[in-house]
Amino acid sequence: MSEWWTYRLSDFLLYAPRTYFRLFELYNESLWPAQPLVTLLWLALLAALWRGAPWAPRVMLGVLAVAWAWIAWAFHLQRHAAINWAATGFAAAFAVQALLLALAALGARRAERLSPAGFGTAVAVPVLMPLLPLAFGRRWIETESFGLTPDATALATLAVLPMFVPAYRFVCRTWQWVPLSWSLVSGLTLWALGQPLWGLLLPVAFILVVFPHWHRTHKCAH
Repeated sequence: MSEWWTYRLSDFLLYAPRTYFRLFELYNESLWPAQPLVTLLWLALLAALWRGAPWAPRVMLGVLAVAWAWIAWAFHLQRHAAINWAATGFAAAFAVQALLLALAALGARRAERLSPAGFGTAVAVPVLMPLLPLAFGRRWIETESFGLTPDATALATLAVLPMFVPAYRFVCRTWQWVPLSWSLVSGLTLWALGQPLWGLLLPVAFILVVFPHWHRTHKCAH
């Protein structure tokens, strides 16, 4: 039996890279043309928030809650679990995040002005992430789409969370941990699949764009 330090990260994978990317291909084909429609909805909500529409905070948090719940069921449980036993745990975590966002939507009182970097990231995620796989030797049909796949949704969520002040203290203290944890899990997975630059996308984006403003998510209601 080999010593534990002789193992590489890729030794813990249960599937080949082609199997993982094929999962996204079949998933995206089954949902088309939902991808551009969800992207347009997200951009419209960002525009409403930028203009200060009073209804926009609750609607955006509600949309994010639906997105996380959809991914928990349609992606992790229905598809990802077929190749990865851990996907059931991912589904549970995504469902918890959906619940936290739904509670935040019910009690959302206001939305603060998002930083230009955070707002730019929230806009760029659904627009650019479908194009990035091409730069890493993948096909566009294998892309990540906001609201329908985990990585794009987690990154967009991390970008906009600092703008909201939830009415419930326990939501404020816990709602960032699932997207943060998924960023690490996904990054390690993609690194093991031979996509190190793609795997660094979420962690680096968080450090450069989101982390400088992350202290705002801890301003809980009293």
